[in-house]
Amino acid sequence: MSKNIEDNKAQIIEQKKQERQERRAERARYKEALRKERRYGTHTEIGWDRLDNTAHLFPVIAGESMTNVYRIFVNLKEEINKEILQEALDIVLPKFDGFNVRLRKGVFWYYFEENGKPAPKVKEEGTYPCRYIIQNQNRSYLFRVSYYKNRINLEVFHVLTDGMGGINFLKELTYQYLRIAHPKLGKASGNQLSPDTSMNREDSFLKNYKKSHAKGYKTQKAYLYKGEKLQQGEFGVIHGTMSVAALKQAARKYGASINEYLVSAVIWSTYTECLHKVSGSKPIRVAVPVNLRPYFNSVTTKNFFAMVSAEFIPEKEEYTFEEVLDIIRGSLREQITKEHLEELFSYNVSNEKNLVARAVPLFLKNIAIRLVYTQSALANTTTVTNIGNITVDSEYEPYIEMFGAFLAMSKGQYLKGTICSYGDKLMFTFSSILADASVQRGFFRKLTEDGLEVDVESNGVYYE
Repeated sequence: MSKNIEDNKAQIIEQKKQERQERRAERARYKEALRKERRYGTHTEIGWDRLDNTAHLFPVIAGESMTNVYRIFVNLKEEINKEILQEALDIVLPKFDGFNVRLRKGVFWYYFEENGKPAPKVKEEGTYPCRYIIQNQNRSYLFRVSYYKNRINLEVFHVLTDGMGGINFLKELTYQYLRIAHPKLGKASGNQLSPDTSMNREDSFLKNYKKSHAKGYKTQKAYLYKGEKLQQGEFGVIHGTMSVAALKQAARKYGASINEYLVSAVIWSTYTECLHKVSGSKPIRVAVPVNLRPYFNSVTTKNFFAMVSAEFIPEKEEYTFEEVLDIIRGSLREQITKEHLEELFSYNVSNEKNLVARAVPLFLKNIAIRLVYTQSALANTTTVTNIGNITVDSEYEPYIEMFGAFLAMSKGQYLKGTICSYGDKLMFTFSSILADASVQRGFFRKLTEDGLEVDVESNGVYYE
C-alpha cells in the first residue's frame, strides 16, 4: 500500500515538473516572438486604450447565458496540427495590439490595458461553441483559438472588434500557420503581415460623429421565438452551403440583392412556420448589422457597425413570399444610406460625449445601459449578419476550403443567422438554443423551392 502511495506521489511530482517546464518553454517562445516584433519595428506599445462606442455595451451585459462571443472559422484542405497552430498564434498575437489586451474596470468606463502574457493555449474543440470567456481562465485574453480536424476556430468577445476585425486576425493566423506547415510559402514573405491587413485602431464612431441626432432604433416589442430550449449548455448549429452564382440568379428573379433575399427568407420561414400565415399585431423584425467602413472610408479594426431593422407586420390574412420580400427590400434600402447610418451611431455617440453622463460612475452607467439594451433587444425577433465575401492572398488559396461564422444568443433572441462567402460558395449558418428547428427547415426549403442546391450539415444537436 505504502509503495503505491509513494509511486503516486512520484508521478504527481513528475507531472507538475513537466507542466512547469512547458509553461517556461511557452513563456520563452512568446517572449522571443515579442522580441522579434519589437526588433523589426512591427510592435507598438499601447499601454492602455479606450473602448469604441459600441464596445461599452458588451462588458455590461455579458455573462454565461449571454456571452457576446462570436465565432469565425476557416476550413483548410488538411488536418490541423496543434503545435503548429500554437506556434503561429505565438508569432501573430504580438503584432495585433487590438487582440493583445485585457479588459479593466475604471471609475467611469471600462478600458483596455496591454496584456503581455503568453498567448492563450490552443485547444482541440471538445465542447459547444461561443461559451463565455472568463478572463482569468484565459490568461486575461478576450479571444480563444481552437481546432477540430481541418478547421481553425477563432472566438472573439465582441468588446474587442466586430466580424471584420475578427476576419483580419484569423486570416493572418491562417497565413502564418500555412507558412510554418509549408515552408515554401514562407520564403517570399517570411513572418510579415499581408500588405492588405489593417492595423488601424481609430474609433471611427467618434471620428465620423455629427452632433446629436434623434434616436433611430425601434423600441416596440417584436414577435419573439418561443418553445422548448435545448439542454443547459447545448448550442445548435446548422450550416447551409450553396453556390453564390446560383443564389444571385435566384435573388435577381425577385429584383433583390442576396442579402435582401436571405433576410426575407428568414422572415418568410418565421411567418409560415411560427405564425402559420396568420395576421398579428407584433412585427417580425430582423436586426441587420451594417459594416460602416465602406460608407465612411474607414479601415479600423475596432467595432464599426450600425443596426438597421427589416420589419414585416402581418396585417392581412395571407401574404406571398414576393409581397414579403417587396416590403423587406423597401425597408432595408430606405435605411441603408450614409445619412441614416450616420444618424443611428451619432445618437449613441452623443450620449457618450454628454458631459453629465461622462461624470456618472460606472456602476450607475451599467444600470442605465442594461435597461436601454433590454428595450432594444426585445424589439427584434432575430439578427441576421453578413460577414461578406472573404478573399485571401493568392498563394494561400490552394490550401483553403471555406470560411464561416455564427453568433451567440442574446436577450430574447434564441435563433440567429450569419452569412459568409468565399469564392463561389456561400454559407448561411443558423445558431440556436431552441429544440425546434422548424424555422431553419422552412428557410432551406424555400431556397430549394427557388432552385438552389443546398448542402446542409449540423453539429449533431438536431438529429432529425
